[in-house]
Amino acid sequence: MSRKRTTKGTEIVATPHFLVHSPKDNVGVVVVEGLKAGTDMLGVITETDKTLKLKSKADIPIGHKVALKPLKKGDTVIKYGEDIGKMVADAGVGEHVHIQNLKTKRW
Repeated sequence: MSRKRTTKGTEIVATPHFLVHSPKDNVGVVVVEGLKAGTDMLGVITETDKTLKLKSKADIPIGHKVALKPLKKGDTVIKYGEDIGKMVADAGVGEHVHIQNLKTKRW
């Protein structure tokens, strides 16, 4: 996670905007309420504790997915290291991935 030391020696840990389980994932999950387009987002890959930064291209509700890389129609979406569905429309980096552009394999 992103950490800073203050002049008094205390540590400040930045709160992430999204989480990614596996380095294989191409989407992350938004974990804050009211994420707005244009937000400079901090993400954490939980398997490695590595951080990444993206700019949100859309308002994204908590619990919804954000594209970590450009996703094209027909691409497989990977979340938690698993195939969760196919893109039915394109989404760029930082864009909202949900029912408008993703078809789950559950039904």
